[in-house]
Amino acid sequence: MRFLLIALVLFYSHNIVAQQDPVPPKKQPVTSKGDVMLRQNDSIGKGAVINRRDDDDSKSFRYGNKDSVSVQDYKIISYQRDTVYLDTTLTINKEYLYNYIRRDEFELMPFANMGQQYNELGRQFSTTSYYPRMGAKAKHYGYAEKEDIRYYNVPTPMTELMFKTTMEQGQFLDALLTFNTSKRFNASVAYTGFRSLGKYRYEQAQDAKFRTSFNYASANGRYAIRGHIAAQDLEDEESGGLANRSQFEDDLPDFQDRAKIDLLYTNADSRILGKRYFLDHGFKLVKRQKDSTNVEQTSLAISHEFSYETKIYQFTQSSVPPTAPFGNDPFLVPIEDKARLKTMFNKGSLEFYNKTLGRLTGNVGLYNYNYYFNSILVTDAGTIPNQLKGEEISVGGSYVNTIGPLLLKGNVNYTVVGDLTGNNFDALTKYKINENNTIIGSIHLSSRMPDFNYLLFQSDYRNFNWQNDGSFDKMRTKNISFGLDSKKYGLLEAEYTALDNYTFFRSTATQEQIDAGQETAFVSPFQESSTINHLRVKYTKEFKWRKWALMNTVLYQDVTQETQVLNLPELITRNSLYFSSDVFKKAMFIQTGVTFKYFTAYHMDAYNPLLGEFYIQNNEELGGYPLIDFFINAKVRQTRIYLKAEHLNSIFSEPNYYSAPNYPYRDFVIRFGLVWNFFS
Repeated sequence: MRFLLIALVLFYSHNIVAQQDPVPPKKQPVTSKGDVMLRQNDSIGKGAVINRRDDDDSKSFRYGNKDSVSVQDYKIISYQRDTVYLDTTLTINKEYLYNYIRRDEFELMPFANMGQQYNELGRQFSTTSYYPRMGAKAKHYGYAEKEDIRYYNVPTPMTELMFKTTMEQGQFLDALLTFNTSKRFNASVAYTGFRSLGKYRYEQAQDAKFRTSFNYASANGRYAIRGHIAAQDLEDEESGGLANRSQFEDDLPDFQDRAKIDLLYTNADSRILGKRYFLDHGFKLVKRQKDSTNVEQTSLAISHEFSYETKIYQFTQSSVPPTAPFGNDPFLVPIEDKARLKTMFNKGSLEFYNKTLGRLTGNVGLYNYNYYFNSILVTDAGTIPNQLKGEEISVGGSYVNTIGPLLLKGNVNYTVVGDLTGNNFDALTKYKINENNTIIGSIHLSSRMPDFNYLLFQSDYRNFNWQNDGSFDKMRTKNISFGLDSKKYGLLEAEYTALDNYTFFRSTATQEQIDAGQETAFVSPFQESSTINHLRVKYTKEFKWRKWALMNTVLYQDVTQETQVLNLPELITRNSLYFSSDVFKKAMFIQTGVTFKYFTAYHMDAYNPLLGEFYIQNNEELGGYPLIDFFINAKVRQTRIYLKAEHLNSIFSEPNYYSAPNYPYRDFVIRFGLVWNFFS
């Protein structure tokens, strides 16, 4: 609650620290700048241009014709230091991003309630984290990792508000304020508040996420620092899915109200709590003056990155349900499973940059981890410790250079002390053939242990206790990918991966136990000894004719494996047919259309709420049904308004749509919301 109060105070007081007076703008058009073409509606205010005096550190801004500031002067910087400009346009891609995780859900299958887990329809192995994660992967889609935090460089204060209705009795609000106090210091404050009761009982989801970031550069450009603080709390009620599938599939009038459908449990909850402190700073030991083109010639710099994070995954259940989905004889009741992970990471780097030779960096990293439970478990089968604790020391380097139309990137890390990680190697090349065509190629090699919950887990339920850090081997990934980005022919991406020691969860329940509804009681981790080969080809292309457009995305996947442990649909397709036009004398821009999504039937992964993980099942195939959405979106100045009728075809189709075995996908629902940027 205190984070929410702080955020509200900052939002309402941002005009006090604003760098300009709220003078009504003159009616002047904003022209395009760089590669991004701006509509007049994308200006700051309506048709506003802002005059900046570069010799004033307080950044006093005035309206006028000279040194105008446009939307693209508001820069967003990623963890990898890639920079993009604020985009207030309304496109079909913005429609795809307007969701709970604010990422394209093309390769994901949402559950019935907003804010719950996603089942994976597509898999990519071209990037993997160097260090193992905590686990409970299915519960982390709404969790902001350090790579997800953004930093800002803005000429005036900017606020972004995203609002969206949820499934039942709740709303979603994601609010951001970014500002600066001088030319060299920028900061941001963001808060996400979310609650959705859901159409089914005992599936309430709610989040509270506070993030604040800052970045600073000294006047002479030698020293720079950035950092962030993130505090996150994600909570879900866990229903276990349908107790009687016929209540859903028989489509009886009594159960059209989904709140009347019986679910497996009524007293289970999962929760993720996380706090993180991050700092990254550097100093240039040698800095040659810029040339006539204002490009730095040579520099030598040292830098240091620090992060400290604590995280808790918790599953609680006040009593054991009669069906005993996790076992009949727990150690303790009520169930209070709690896994904790504390990590601290330090990395020191030395970087040499030359305009001709490129950017070469060497680094040394120290990673301390402590993954633990409250007590040691002693059973007749043996003793399971309560802790995995240690440190990893790694060395590495990276290289980046642009030679004419050719971009080269490389990164390598090797662990010299520690058992969790081995090595990784990434290489990327991008060649710009001409203004319309670019080819991309990359290689990824990595070796590391599985996530912590595969290696050690303890639960009040007897079946969910194991230790595998001494028996599991490092997972090894070999990946090669190719891409062709053509304005005329579209974007084609191909990727081939060979996986060794692939680690997964699987149930060992017998058919009799499955029929008794106890499949989830026998889920445990396994490793596949044989190599798994995964091929994916993805094609994206938009066709336009006058005010009409057809956006197409198709993904083909093929998996070659001795044992069926990596289950994915062979084909996923999404097609959006829509109409765009200015209306009301160009005071509003609208887009309206229909999106069709389909994936072939396959052995869809099942969900285990105690672990917060999906596990392999080969008993039934699900999928092979369409998902049709109708949308009407509009843009007025910097406000984008969204209205969508989701899963429209469920009104007249058979109720055979599932997000996972025993978990129905959402029914037809109408939802609306907006994204609003405003500037001071």
